Amino acid sequence: MSNKYDAVVVGSGPNGLAAAITLARAGYSVLVLEANSTIGGGARSAELTLPGFVHDVCSAVHPLAAGSPFFNSAPLERFGLQWIQPEIPLAHPFDDGTAACLYRDVDFTANSLGQDKRNYCKLMKPLVCDWEQLSAELLQPMLHLPRHPIALAKFGIRALCPTTLLANLFFKSKPARGLFAGIAAHSFLPLESPVSSAFGFVLGSAGHAVGWPIPSCGSQTISNALAAYLQELGGKIEINCKIDNLEQLPEASAVLFDTSVWNFVRIAGNQLPNRYRRRLQKFRHAPGIFKIDYALSSAIPWRSDKCRRA
Repeated sequence: MSNKYDAVVVGSGPNGLAAAITLARAGYSVLVLEANSTIGGGARSAELTLPGFVHDVCSAVHPLAAGSPFFNSAPLERFGLQWIQPEIPLAHPFDDGTAACLYRDVDFTANSLGQDKRNYCKLMKPLVCDWEQLSAELLQPMLHLPRHPIALAKFGIRALCPTTLLANLFFKSKPARGLFAGIAAHSFLPLESPVSSAFGFVLGSAGHAVGWPIPSCGSQTISNALAAYLQELGGKIEINCKIDNLEQLPEASAVLFDTSVWNFVRIAGNQLPNRYRRRLQKFRHAPGIFKIDYALSSAIPWRSDKCRRA
């Protein structure tokens, strides 16, 4: 790699592509390097079961993409990205065949929760009303000067609570507790952990404000649209290009990594400060989730019709 670039991005996940686009829009020359034969990182799709059945390899539903200032500023629809908004953003089924649902309308959702109507509105309505300001704060680096401190403060106080504590304090019914806890479980934290309720608030208010959209034809279309937009801006992408050390990279003023922590240490470790490298080497991933893909012959026979519509 003999060419010189203003920036090189290692990894072509959506965050890496977004970073490359941001730089390219500012007039910088950018190269994205991907070790695999397909771009996208966690936003990929493939025929994982039978021919013709396309499944998302990792992420499938993208509530924060719909509310992201970056995604809203990029003309990705021009490059084939189409969002599908389900009638019901999400449903939380119970063993007895019933289900609690989050609808786009906060009041409609609250009414469906019976005796917990008032407290649901009390918790969620302010966040939904402040969603534009709140999302602008939350989708920034953690260390920044808040531009909307009031919206952030209203969110932060209750978001510090463990999900179990907050759900038991504010809700009396199984549907309300189950709905909030089910959303908060996307944190992959124990629900008894502090801050776990933050995920319930963020993803729940996102469901009301912008929905939980699904990209038509799979998450790969997000990555493909980002890549096409980057190339239109003059950026370059190389696949099947595994990087094992920084010496393999072309000359660049900046190198950005959209990789796992361990891959970052593997590639750049010998040029990192010793203390920082040791801290990174102690990093451990949180528990994962189990995912299974089915090739279906017909629609899923949900016991609750609400789940079919979600």
